[in-house]
Amino acid sequence: MQTTPEAPVAEPHLISDPDARGGDPPAVSIEGLAHSFGELEALDGVNLSVAPREVVGIVGPSGCGKSTLLELISGLREPTRGRIAVGGEADAEARLARSAYMPQRDLLLPWLSALDNAALALRNRGARRAAARAEAAPLFERFGLAGFERARPAELSGGMRQRIAFLRTLMSGKPLLLLDEPFASLDALTRAEMQEWLAGAIEAEPRAVVLVTHDVEEALYLADRVVVLSSRPGRAVAELAAPGARRRPRDHVVTGPGFAEVRHRALAALAEGSR
Repeated sequence: MQTTPEAPVAEPHLISDPDARGGDPPAVSIEGLAHSFGELEALDGVNLSVAPREVVGIVGPSGCGKSTLLELISGLREPTRGRIAVGGEADAEARLARSAYMPQRDLLLPWLSALDNAALALRNRGARRAAARAEAAPLFERFGLAGFERARPAELSGGMRQRIAFLRTLMSGKPLLLLDEPFASLDALTRAEMQEWLAGAIEAEPRAVVLVTHDVEEALYLADRVVVLSSRPGRAVAELAAPGARRRPRDHVVTGPGFAEVRHRALAALAEGSR
């Protein structure tokens, strides 16, 4: 995957042009994006291009518009100003059809089994229950969930619930995954384990991914590029090439000197953008 050199921290806009991979349109293309809620400016002047199968991390202070950015990309909202296209399609309904959005909470249905929760995306596309279960079941072993197919959400750990939520998102078959703080509710140890698990899942089932997180280390470990947003209104103040770490064990990567150097630059950009 192509990476882009770090942009100067003072630069107010993000300009990136990843390889379109054989002439295909970018998975995400954003030009001059701004969005307001009445008098409140959430985002201003954001430009971004995400290549097919590229993972881009978005970090920034609380309230800088990270989650709003995902809602705009997915077609759940329309921007106040600017243009967004997903797979070359700018219409909100078309963007929604090409995007799978995983919110912060897992939102598993408590009356359904783990297997039926994972297969819900297939049911929503018209598959019969037996067929949806048959397609989802083989993935439970790959995702470390074998033996828990019949468990209800209340019987599962937080990490297992997040795996099922991600599996449900993946089974939508959409080419773009939008992940909003997927591990924010987990303890530090479980979160680290889930980051390594997600890294493997992304490699096994490649899609374009936009990952929103407040954890700089998480973004650098999982993403190919990391975009740093300023405080509200969110503007891209830096773009860093991540160290391409997710193909290696997390603990080995995050303690290495190269990773520490990139993390330092990311934190410096975050501090500068928060002023």
